[in-house]
Amino acid sequence: MEQNYKLTIAYDGTRFFGWERQPGKDTIQGKLESVLSRLQGHPVDVTGAGRTDAGVHARAMTANVVLDVEETPESIRDYLNRYLPDTIAVREVKEASPRFHARYNALGKTYRYICFDGPVKPVFDRKYVTLLDYRPDVERMQQAAAYLTGEHDFASFCGNPKMNKSTVRTVDSIRIQQKGDYLTLYFHGDGFLQHMVRIMTGTLLEVGFHRMQPNDVITILQGKKRSLAGPTAPAQGLCLIEVDYN
Repeated sequence: MEQNYKLTIAYDGTRFFGWERQPGKDTIQGKLESVLSRLQGHPVDVTGAGRTDAGVHARAMTANVVLDVEETPESIRDYLNRYLPDTIAVREVKEASPRFHARYNALGKTYRYICFDGPVKPVFDRKYVTLLDYRPDVERMQQAAAYLTGEHDFASFCGNPKMNKSTVRTVDSIRIQQKGDYLTLYFHGDGFLQHMVRIMTGTLLEVGFHRMQPNDVITILQGKKRSLAGPTAPAQGLCLIEVDYN
């Protein structure tokens, strides 16, 4: 009998071309579907809570898949972890209601972006942080972040020039903290546009480096043009931390 399953997945996105399946390219969705199709005996579709970019990581991406197999959820998890690459781990498999949809039922997401500004390069963290030439002004960044919180049209922070859907999103909180040589930014919102977190990070860093003023963010939001915002921060510093559901 068919059963809908909820999957929680962690992955190192360094060598992958993002979440979404692409012909001839290694993607997270593609790898999951390949292994589960072998278990099921015919092709299956895995639905993710979102689409992380190439090079972006995740600690708890959520997905769902409908299977008709005899295995328990734990056995499905173990099967996946046996045949998936070492850079992808299925942390949990749970039975879900037939109506559960990883993307449509998601209420919010938390992303984390890590920068390193120390004098000695972080050898063992190099694939998961973005290196900065010098330390930004965190207080200025926090002032600018306050303008980004709330419901806004984030068209200026969207990396898709052909976006024809609403670019209005709600960012509930942006938390920025410096601990030693690591600068960490946390973003929580109801959803994020393509490259949105990376563009917000790049813009906040521009403020921190005194290349922009904190209140320039107001003009950027009102302008609704990608060219007004800062650069897109590199992918390796970004990680999806959690997806919220009821």
